[in-house]
Amino acid sequence: MIKKTFNRMYDTDIGYSFFNSKIAIISSSVFFIIFLCSFFAGLVAPYNPFDPASVSLMDAFTPPIWSDGGSSSFFLGTDQQGRDMFSTMIYGSRISLIVGFASIIFAMILGVFLGVTAGYIGGRYEIIVMRITDVQLTIPTILMALLVDGIARAVISRSMHDEMAIYVLIFAIGISEWPQFARVTRASTLVEKNKEYVSASRIIGLSNIIIMFKHILPNILRPILVIATIGLALAIITESTLSFLGVGVPPTTPSLGTLIRFGNNFLFSGEWWITFFPAIFLVVLALSINLLGDWMRDALNPKLKKR
Repeated sequence: MIKKTFNRMYDTDIGYSFFNSKIAIISSSVFFIIFLCSFFAGLVAPYNPFDPASVSLMDAFTPPIWSDGGSSSFFLGTDQQGRDMFSTMIYGSRISLIVGFASIIFAMILGVFLGVTAGYIGGRYEIIVMRITDVQLTIPTILMALLVDGIARAVISRSMHDEMAIYVLIFAIGISEWPQFARVTRASTLVEKNKEYVSASRIIGLSNIIIMFKHILPNILRPILVIATIGLALAIITESTLSFLGVGVPPTTPSLGTLIRFGNNFLFSGEWWITFFPAIFLVVLALSINLLGDWMRDALNPKLKKR
């Protein structure tokens, strides 16, 4: 059964490209290991950084196990609160992944909807949508996210903002990334809407909504998936940047950006591991997603098929 499934996957163009690409195999393996570890952190992490009973200030600033003063109980050391660095990074990556996935899904839904409708309907509606897209593309992602977060802080109270920090982050990052989806989707829709199957759908009386989202959309998913994969890495980096700047998740919630931010305060006092390990973890996570996106871009491009 497993062998038949593997052979069936290998016989597809994408499967053949994947199993013959070492970069794709390694990057996807690294990403899925991090993904599984983060969402099953309770089983993987030796300590729970949210549990006060497992944290002791007496263990604060314990160096890695191979350094002088290191402990076998904390092989990557501890932070300023005595939390195990390995456990904190595993739990922190969960926050970063949740924000990354949710913001990209939000951006993809909004951008694809506006792009498909603008490309198919055309006219004044297309002009308005594309001009809004052009204006937003001139605003850096970090600046737009800071603007949205600032508006949220002005509208809602501090305590409510801390409770809704993740949702504010998701909205801020998602509202910054949708123009990429809208531009690519519109361009692909302009090509598809002039093809014979779309004309045939109009002749038999199908509604515009069915034509756009049941017939055109499935045929333009390839570039959308590539942008979503690469955008996921950018969203995770953006979340870490905002948390590093102090406008992301609250300090009580460990994320990779928050860990790097607090560790930066002790970087020149000798406690280098508090910043170093979360930073390396973030680089490995983002790099694995980017490499996977690069492979997907080539694998889904029919002009580059070598088989």
